[in-house]
Amino acid sequence: MKKYNVGIIGATGMVGQRFSLLLCDHPWFNVTALAASPRSAGKTFEEAVGSRWAMKDAMPENLKNMIVQDAVADIDDIVSKVDFVFCAVDMKKDEIKALEEEYAKHECPVVSNNSAHRFTADVPMIIPEINPNHTDVIEAQKKRLGTKRGFIAVKSNCSLQSYVPALYPLDEKFGVDKCLVCTYQAISGAGKTFERWPEMIDNVIPFIGGEEEKSEKEPLKIWGEVKDGEIKLADSPKFTAQCLRVPVSDGHMAAVFVSFKNKPSKEEVLSVWKSFAGVPQELELPHAPKQFIHYYEEDNMPQTNLCRDLEGGMAIHAGRLREDSQYDYKFVCLSHNTLRGAAGGAVLLAELLCAKGFMD
Repeated sequence: MKKYNVGIIGATGMVGQRFSLLLCDHPWFNVTALAASPRSAGKTFEEAVGSRWAMKDAMPENLKNMIVQDAVADIDDIVSKVDFVFCAVDMKKDEIKALEEEYAKHECPVVSNNSAHRFTADVPMIIPEINPNHTDVIEAQKKRLGTKRGFIAVKSNCSLQSYVPALYPLDEKFGVDKCLVCTYQAISGAGKTFERWPEMIDNVIPFIGGEEEKSEKEPLKIWGEVKDGEIKLADSPKFTAQCLRVPVSDGHMAAVFVSFKNKPSKEEVLSVWKSFAGVPQELELPHAPKQFIHYYEEDNMPQTNLCRDLEGGMAIHAGRLREDSQYDYKFVCLSHNTLRGAAGGAVLLAELLCAKGFMD
Protein backbone atom coordinates (compact mmCIF):
# COMPACT_ATOMS: atom_id res chain seq x y z
CA MET A 1 0.00 0.00 0.00
CA LYS A 2 1.26 3.50 -0.86
CA LYS A 3 1.88 6.09 1.84
CA TYR A 4 -0.57 8.94 2.36
CA ASN A 5 0.01 12.34 3.97
CA VAL A 6 -2.86 13.17 6.34
CA GLY A 7 -4.07 16.03 8.48
CA ILE A 8 -5.98 16.11 11.77
CA ILE A 9 -8.58 18.87 11.91
CA GLY A 10 -9.58 19.42 15.53
CA ALA A 11 -6.26 18.01 16.71
CA THR A 12 -6.28 19.46 20.23
CA GLY A 13 -9.54 17.86 21.44
CA MET A 14 -9.86 14.42 22.98
CA VAL A 15 -10.65 12.62 19.72
CA GLY A 16 -7.96 14.62 17.93
CA GLN A 17 -5.47 13.54 20.58
CA ARG A 18 -6.52 9.93 20.05
CA PHE A 19 -5.99 10.39 16.30
CA SER A 20 -2.45 11.63 16.97
CA LEU A 21 -1.59 8.44 18.87
CA LEU A 22 -3.17 6.10 16.32
CA LEU A 23 -1.46 7.79 13.40
CA CYS A 24 2.03 8.40 14.80
CA ASP A 25 3.26 4.93 13.81
CA HIS A 26 0.68 4.05 11.16
CA PRO A 27 2.10 1.92 8.31
CA TRP A 28 0.17 3.85 5.62
CA PHE A 29 -0.46 7.33 7.03
CA ASN A 30 1.96 10.15 7.81
CA VAL A 31 0.69 13.20 9.71
CA THR A 32 1.80 16.37 7.90
CA ALA A 33 -0.76 18.89 9.19
CA LEU A 34 -2.51 19.68 12.47
CA ALA A 35 -5.32 22.21 12.72
CA ALA A 36 -7.67 23.55 15.35
CA SER A 37 -9.36 26.81 16.37
CA PRO A 38 -7.76 30.28 16.00
CA ARG A 39 -6.76 30.27 19.69
CA SER A 40 -4.48 27.28 19.05
CA ALA A 41 -3.13 28.44 15.69
CA GLY A 42 0.55 29.36 15.60
CA LYS A 43 1.40 27.31 18.68
CA THR A 44 3.18 23.99 18.73
CA PHE A 45 0.92 20.99 19.29
CA GLU A 46 2.40 20.59 22.76
CA GLU A 47 1.74 24.25 23.62
CA ALA A 48 -1.77 24.23 22.16
CA VAL A 49 -2.86 21.17 24.12
CA GLY A 50 -1.00 22.12 27.29
CA SER A 51 -2.50 20.58 30.43
CA ARG A 52 -5.49 19.25 28.48
CA TRP A 53 -3.66 16.13 27.25
CA ALA A 54 -6.15 13.40 28.24
CA MET A 55 -4.51 10.23 26.93
CA LYS A 56 -2.75 7.62 29.06
CA ASP A 57 0.10 7.41 26.55
CA ALA A 58 2.46 10.34 26.06
CA MET A 59 2.05 12.79 23.20
CA PRO A 60 3.92 11.52 20.12
CA GLU A 61 7.39 13.03 20.00
CA ASN A 62 7.21 13.61 16.24
CA LEU A 63 4.13 15.82 16.64
CA LYS A 64 5.02 17.85 19.74
CA ASN A 65 6.72 20.65 17.81
CA MET A 66 4.45 20.66 14.76
CA ILE A 67 2.74 24.04 14.41
CA VAL A 68 -1.04 23.95 14.71
CA GLN A 69 -2.83 25.82 11.93
CA ASP A 70 -6.20 27.55 11.79
CA ALA A 71 -8.66 24.96 10.44
CA VAL A 72 -10.60 27.65 8.53
CA ALA A 73 -8.18 30.43 7.66
CA ASP A 74 -5.32 28.13 6.64
CA ILE A 75 -7.32 25.67 4.54
CA ASP A 76 -5.40 26.36 1.31
CA ASP A 77 -2.07 25.62 2.94
CA ILE A 78 -3.37 22.58 4.82
CA VAL A 79 -4.80 20.87 1.74
CA SER A 80 -1.53 21.47 -0.12
CA LYS A 81 0.24 19.27 2.45
CA VAL A 82 -2.14 16.32 2.64
CA ASP A 83 -3.90 13.62 0.63
CA PHE A 84 -6.89 13.69 2.99
CA VAL A 85 -7.89 14.82 6.48
CA PHE A 86 -9.52 13.41 9.59
CA CYS A 87 -12.02 15.81 11.15
CA ALA A 88 -13.00 15.95 14.83
CA VAL A 89 -13.82 19.60 15.47
CA ASP A 90 -15.89 21.12 18.27
CA MET A 91 -18.10 23.60 16.43
CA LYS A 92 -21.78 24.22 15.75
CA LYS A 93 -23.34 21.67 13.40
CA ASP A 94 -23.90 24.11 10.53
CA GLU A 95 -20.31 25.34 10.85
CA ILE A 96 -19.02 21.76 10.73
CA LYS A 97 -21.09 21.04 7.63
CA ALA A 98 -19.70 24.10 5.88
CA LEU A 99 -16.12 23.38 6.95
CA GLU A 100 -16.14 19.75 5.81
CA GLU A 101 -17.71 20.65 2.47
CA GLU A 102 -15.11 23.37 1.99
CA TYR A 103 -12.29 20.85 2.43
CA ALA A 104 -14.04 18.48 0.02
CA LYS A 105 -14.45 21.29 -2.52
CA HIS A 106 -10.72 21.92 -2.19
CA GLU A 107 -10.37 18.34 -3.55
CA CYS A 108 -9.41 17.03 -0.13
CA PRO A 109 -11.34 13.95 1.08
CA VAL A 110 -12.66 14.21 4.65
CA VAL A 111 -13.05 11.27 7.04
CA SER A 112 -15.20 12.71 9.80
CA ASN A 113 -15.86 11.79 13.39
CA ASN A 114 -18.49 14.54 13.60
CA SER A 115 -22.25 14.05 13.45
CA ALA A 116 -23.05 17.02 11.21
CA HIS A 117 -23.19 15.11 7.91
CA ARG A 118 -24.49 11.77 9.18
CA PHE A 119 -27.88 12.39 7.60
CA THR A 120 -26.73 14.13 4.46
CA ALA A 121 -28.28 11.72 1.96
CA ASP A 122 -25.19 11.28 -0.24
CA VAL A 123 -22.63 11.10 2.59
CA PRO A 124 -21.89 7.49 3.59
CA MET A 125 -21.95 6.67 7.32
CA ILE A 126 -19.92 3.49 7.54
CA ILE A 127 -19.01 0.80 10.04
CA PRO A 128 -16.41 -0.89 7.80
CA GLU A 129 -17.34 -4.48 8.64
CA ILE A 130 -21.05 -3.87 8.09
CA ASN A 131 -21.86 -1.50 5.23
CA PRO A 132 -18.69 -0.93 3.16
CA ASN A 133 -20.85 -0.93 0.02
CA HIS A 134 -22.19 2.50 1.01
CA THR A 135 -19.03 3.93 -0.55
CA ASP A 136 -21.01 3.52 -3.79
CA VAL A 137 -22.77 6.82 -3.03
CA ILE A 138 -19.53 8.82 -3.10
CA GLU A 139 -19.63 9.38 -6.87
CA ALA A 140 -23.06 11.02 -6.56
CA GLN A 141 -21.75 13.22 -3.76
CA LYS A 142 -18.81 14.33 -5.93
CA LYS A 143 -21.23 15.33 -8.68
CA ARG A 144 -23.22 17.43 -6.21
CA LEU A 145 -20.09 19.09 -4.85
CA GLY A 146 -18.52 19.51 -8.29
CA THR A 147 -15.33 17.70 -7.26
CA LYS A 148 -13.03 15.15 -8.85
CA ARG A 149 -11.66 13.54 -5.67
CA GLY A 150 -13.03 15.58 -2.77
CA PHE A 151 -15.78 13.98 -0.68
CA ILE A 152 -16.93 13.39 2.90
CA ALA A 153 -17.34 10.03 4.64
CA VAL A 154 -18.41 9.74 8.27
CA LYS A 155 -18.49 7.15 11.01
CA SER A 156 -21.56 6.56 13.14
CA ASN A 157 -22.22 7.54 16.73
CA CYS A 158 -19.83 5.93 19.21
CA SER A 159 -22.50 4.10 21.22
CA LEU A 160 -23.81 2.28 18.12
CA GLN A 161 -20.47 0.54 17.72
CA SER A 162 -21.20 -1.72 20.69
CA TYR A 163 -24.56 -3.20 19.73
CA VAL A 164 -25.12 -2.65 15.97
CA PRO A 165 -22.25 -5.00 15.00
CA ALA A 166 -23.88 -7.75 17.07
CA LEU A 167 -27.33 -7.21 15.56
CA TYR A 168 -26.48 -6.69 11.89
CA PRO A 169 -25.30 -10.23 11.03
CA LEU A 170 -28.24 -11.69 12.95
CA ASP A 171 -30.62 -9.56 10.90
CA GLU A 172 -29.14 -10.91 7.67
CA LYS A 173 -29.96 -14.48 8.72
CA PHE A 174 -33.01 -14.25 10.96
CA GLY A 175 -34.53 -10.80 10.47
CA VAL A 176 -34.40 -8.45 13.46
CA ASP A 177 -37.91 -7.16 14.13
CA LYS A 178 -37.40 -4.75 17.03
CA CYS A 179 -34.72 -3.81 19.53
CA LEU A 180 -34.67 -2.03 22.88
CA VAL A 181 -31.24 -0.83 23.97
CA CYS A 182 -29.96 0.91 27.10
CA THR A 183 -26.47 2.32 26.79
CA TYR A 184 -24.10 3.07 29.66
CA GLN A 185 -21.62 5.56 28.26
CA ALA A 186 -18.17 6.60 29.47
CA ILE A 187 -17.27 10.18 30.30
CA SER A 188 -14.67 10.34 27.52
CA GLY A 189 -17.67 10.32 25.16
CA ALA A 190 -18.27 13.86 26.40
CA GLY A 191 -14.60 14.73 25.95
CA LYS A 192 -14.06 14.63 29.71
CA THR A 193 -11.79 13.06 32.30
CA PHE A 194 -12.57 12.63 35.99
CA GLU A 195 -10.15 15.49 36.74
CA ARG A 196 -12.23 17.78 34.54
CA TRP A 197 -15.60 16.37 35.57
CA PRO A 198 -15.47 15.54 39.30
CA GLU A 199 -19.29 15.63 39.46
CA MET A 200 -19.28 12.29 37.62
CA ILE A 201 -17.42 10.48 40.39
CA ASP A 202 -19.88 8.21 42.24
CA ASN A 203 -22.67 9.43 39.97
CA VAL A 204 -24.90 8.44 37.04
CA ILE A 205 -26.65 10.98 34.80
CA PRO A 206 -29.72 9.53 33.04
CA PHE A 207 -29.58 11.88 30.05
CA ILE A 208 -27.11 12.57 27.22
CA GLY A 209 -28.30 15.22 24.81
CA GLY A 210 -29.15 13.85 21.38
CA GLU A 211 -27.90 10.34 22.09
CA GLU A 212 -31.24 8.56 22.19
CA GLU A 213 -32.32 10.06 18.88
CA LYS A 214 -29.00 9.02 17.30
CA SER A 215 -29.28 5.52 18.76
CA GLU A 216 -32.76 5.06 17.29
CA LYS A 217 -32.24 6.69 13.88
CA GLU A 218 -28.63 6.13 12.82
CA PRO A 219 -28.93 2.33 12.56
CA LEU A 220 -31.57 2.84 9.87
CA LYS A 221 -29.01 4.60 7.67
CA ILE A 222 -26.48 1.83 8.28
CA TRP A 223 -29.20 -0.70 7.29
CA GLY A 224 -30.17 1.50 4.31
CA GLU A 225 -29.40 1.04 0.63
CA VAL A 226 -27.78 3.20 -2.02
CA LYS A 227 -30.40 4.15 -4.59
CA ASP A 228 -30.62 7.04 -7.07
CA GLY A 229 -27.51 8.71 -5.71
CA GLU A 230 -28.67 8.66 -2.09
CA ILE A 231 -28.72 6.35 0.89
CA LYS A 232 -32.35 5.49 1.54
CA LEU A 233 -33.08 4.79 5.22
CA ALA A 234 -34.32 1.32 6.07
CA ASP A 235 -37.80 0.89 7.54
CA SER A 236 -36.62 -1.70 10.05
CA PRO A 237 -35.49 -2.91 12.50
CA LYS A 238 -37.34 -0.68 14.96
CA PHE A 239 -35.14 0.74 17.72
CA THR A 240 -35.93 2.40 21.03
CA ALA A 241 -33.17 3.59 23.35
CA GLN A 242 -32.22 5.08 26.70
CA CYS A 243 -28.72 6.49 27.18
CA LEU A 244 -27.01 7.04 30.54
CA ARG A 245 -23.68 8.61 31.44
CA VAL A 246 -21.79 6.44 33.95
CA PRO A 247 -18.57 6.92 35.96
CA VAL A 248 -16.25 5.04 33.58
CA SER A 249 -13.26 6.60 31.83
CA ASP A 250 -13.53 4.73 28.50
CA GLY A 251 -15.93 2.12 27.11
CA HIS A 252 -19.62 2.18 26.20
CA MET A 253 -21.76 -0.76 27.29
CA ALA A 254 -25.23 -1.65 26.00
CA ALA A 255 -28.00 -3.82 27.39
CA VAL A 256 -29.84 -5.16 24.35
CA PHE A 257 -33.29 -6.74 24.05
CA VAL A 258 -34.15 -8.11 20.61
CA SER A 259 -37.00 -9.90 18.82
CA PHE A 260 -36.63 -11.70 15.48
CA LYS A 261 -38.91 -12.46 12.55
CA ASN A 262 -37.50 -15.99 12.63
CA LYS A 263 -36.21 -16.74 16.11
CA PRO A 264 -32.82 -18.50 16.08
CA SER A 265 -31.51 -20.86 18.69
CA LYS A 266 -28.88 -19.61 21.11
CA GLU A 267 -26.35 -21.84 19.37
CA GLU A 268 -27.19 -20.24 16.03
CA VAL A 269 -26.70 -16.75 17.44
CA LEU A 270 -23.32 -17.67 18.89
CA SER A 271 -22.27 -19.33 15.64
CA VAL A 272 -23.09 -16.18 13.65
CA TRP A 273 -21.12 -13.98 16.03
CA LYS A 274 -18.11 -16.28 16.04
CA SER A 275 -17.90 -16.53 12.26
CA PHE A 276 -18.80 -12.96 11.36
CA ALA A 277 -16.08 -11.06 9.54
CA GLY A 278 -16.16 -8.24 7.05
CA VAL A 279 -14.10 -6.61 4.33
CA PRO A 280 -11.56 -5.19 6.84
CA GLN A 281 -10.75 -8.72 8.02
CA GLU A 282 -10.61 -10.05 4.45
CA LEU A 283 -8.23 -7.27 3.42
CA GLU A 284 -6.29 -7.46 6.71
CA LEU A 285 -6.47 -3.70 7.15
CA PRO A 286 -4.01 -2.41 9.78
CA HIS A 287 -6.66 -1.55 12.40
CA ALA A 288 -9.05 -4.42 11.73
CA PRO A 289 -9.48 -6.77 14.70
CA LYS A 290 -8.74 -10.38 13.79
CA GLN A 291 -11.86 -11.54 15.68
CA PHE A 292 -14.54 -8.90 15.25
CA ILE A 293 -17.03 -10.09 17.92
CA HIS A 294 -15.75 -11.77 21.09
CA TYR A 295 -18.30 -13.70 23.15
CA TYR A 296 -17.78 -14.44 26.85
CA GLU A 297 -19.43 -17.41 28.55
CA GLU A 298 -18.88 -16.09 32.08
CA ASP A 299 -21.93 -14.45 33.68
CA ASN A 300 -19.92 -11.43 34.81
CA MET A 301 -18.39 -10.63 31.41
CA PRO A 302 -17.63 -8.57 29.41
CA GLN A 303 -16.27 -6.04 31.88
CA THR A 304 -15.25 -2.59 30.72
CA ASN A 305 -11.89 -2.41 32.47
CA LEU A 306 -10.88 -5.92 31.41
CA CYS A 307 -12.05 -6.00 27.79
CA ARG A 308 -12.11 -2.54 26.21
CA ASP A 309 -8.47 -2.53 25.03
CA LEU A 310 -8.53 -5.98 23.40
CA GLU A 311 -7.26 -6.00 19.79
CA GLY A 312 -6.19 -2.38 20.05
CA GLY A 313 -9.60 -1.36 21.32
CA MET A 314 -11.17 -2.29 17.98
CA ALA A 315 -13.05 -5.49 18.94
CA ILE A 316 -16.71 -5.81 19.93
CA HIS A 317 -17.52 -7.73 23.12
CA ALA A 318 -20.74 -9.62 23.87
CA GLY A 319 -21.99 -11.70 26.76
CA ARG A 320 -24.96 -12.85 28.87
CA LEU A 321 -27.01 -14.07 25.90
CA ARG A 322 -30.25 -15.56 27.22
CA GLU A 323 -33.94 -15.78 26.41
CA ASP A 324 -36.22 -12.98 27.60
CA SER A 325 -39.83 -13.01 28.81
CA GLN A 326 -40.96 -10.19 26.49
CA TYR A 327 -38.36 -10.19 23.72
CA ASP A 328 -36.71 -13.24 22.14
CA TYR A 329 -33.26 -12.64 23.62
CA LYS A 330 -31.28 -10.23 25.76
CA PHE A 331 -27.52 -9.72 25.96
CA VAL A 332 -24.89 -7.11 26.73
CA CYS A 333 -22.29 -5.57 24.43
CA LEU A 334 -19.23 -3.39 24.93
CA SER A 335 -16.87 -1.35 22.77
CA HIS A 336 -14.11 1.19 23.36
CA ASN A 337 -15.76 4.50 22.57
CA THR A 338 -12.72 6.60 21.61
CA LEU A 339 -11.06 3.76 19.68
CA ARG A 340 -13.65 1.62 17.85
CA GLY A 341 -16.29 4.26 18.51
CA ALA A 342 -14.39 7.36 17.43
CA ALA A 343 -10.83 7.84 16.16
CA GLY A 344 -10.08 4.14 15.63
CA GLY A 345 -13.29 3.64 13.67
CA ALA A 346 -12.43 6.64 11.49
CA VAL A 347 -8.90 5.34 10.88
CA LEU A 348 -10.30 1.94 9.89
CA LEU A 349 -12.75 3.70 7.56
CA ALA A 350 -9.87 5.62 5.98
CA GLU A 351 -7.96 2.37 5.51
CA LEU A 352 -11.00 0.91 3.74
CA LEU A 353 -11.29 3.97 1.48
CA CYS A 354 -7.58 3.79 0.66
CA ALA A 355 -7.82 0.06 -0.13
CA LYS A 356 -10.75 0.81 -2.47
CA GLY A 357 -8.79 3.56 -4.25
CA PHE A 358 -10.87 6.55 -3.13
CA MET A 359 -7.84 8.46 -1.82
CA ASP A 360 -5.78 8.13 -5.01
